[in-house]
Amino acid sequence: MSNGLLVRFDLVCQAALPVMQKVNLNDIPWRERKSPKAHYHRFLRDVALAFQNPKSGPKPRREPPFEVELVRLPPGAKNFPFHSHGTEWEFYLVVSGAGKVRAGKSTRGLKAGDCVLNPPGEAHQIINTGKEDLLYFVIANNAPADFYHYPDSNKWGFSLEHVGSFRIREVNYFEGEE
Repeated sequence: MSNGLLVRFDLVCQAALPVMQKVNLNDIPWRERKSPKAHYHRFLRDVALAFQNPKSGPKPRREPPFEVELVRLPPGAKNFPFHSHGTEWEFYLVVSGAGKVRAGKSTRGLKAGDCVLNPPGEAHQIINTGKEDLLYFVIANNAPADFYHYPDSNKWGFSLEHVGSFRIREVNYFEGEE
């Protein structure tokens, strides 16, 4: 009787738990992202995206609790406008090149081997100040929803579908209500 229970438990575990997957970075294509005036320019290999299940659509059956990207910034480029997240942590591991990380009110140099942790609420930006590509990994918790703020332009945004960026202006509490 206990063997039957073990078999059933084993079958339940096999059906419910995900299995190990493996990809090679060299098999993940570089995707280019560039702003209209090319102030923000990066190439990325989206490691987490490579683990998607093609049968279940754009998101895997069990999305990992983190995102991983290998990012390559050309000389002089910035990864994104200076921004903060409301719920996401971001961890950067510099592989090669040189640059700067702008975080909060400070700017610090970056070189191979440096690790940077940006908590939610702290604005941050990576800038390639070197003469070669700046290569780094970014690992972030995969928050189900996030809001972000761009202090330099006072824009806000949400990482919910169909919500873009916007600006907030002060209004009377009853504006539009009566």
